[in-house]
Amino acid sequence: MSNRHLARTIALQTLFAWDFNGRNDNNLEELIADNFSNFAPQFDDGGFVKDLVFGVKEKIQEIDKHIIRYATEWPLDQITAVDRNILRLGMYELLFTEIPPRVAINESIEIAKSFGGDSSGKFINGVLGALYADEPEIQKRDNKEELVSQEKNKKESQESNQEAPIN
Repeated sequence: MSNRHLARTIALQTLFAWDFNGRNDNNLEELIADNFSNFAPQFDDGGFVKDLVFGVKEKIQEIDKHIIRYATEWPLDQITAVDRNILRLGMYELLFTEIPPRVAINESIEIAKSFGGDSSGKFINGVLGALYADEPEIQKRDNKEELVSQEKNKKESQESNQEAPIN
């Protein structure tokens, strides 16, 4: 399991507990600490879990509006707590971070397959995919990542061609 995947898992467990227990803001730090001690006591995530958890907390109203908009068949309170918080994490990463959109979506799907129900992965993919398809700014970030990668490959190719001896 990669470090970021483990961090997202801890963030999900924290958000789930926070949501399940009435979203008491006073115990978020404690929930994060408990999840680290229970699931990854020696793990140093560089603050990634806190960034995700507090980012979701700060933007929850906007994120929930997007969930309502894109999960049209499901009222927010009828989405399972696990799926709802996976969507919150995924949407936070898509809307408010520089994490490549495909990474955010794929990670959300993988976490849903591990922690959600039988159809959670498809549900998460459908909702986050709809957001992605509707938001040109998110797509630009993906295209930017592809352009940077293409430029890097092109530059490396040119450099290796220059180094090759001519006979």
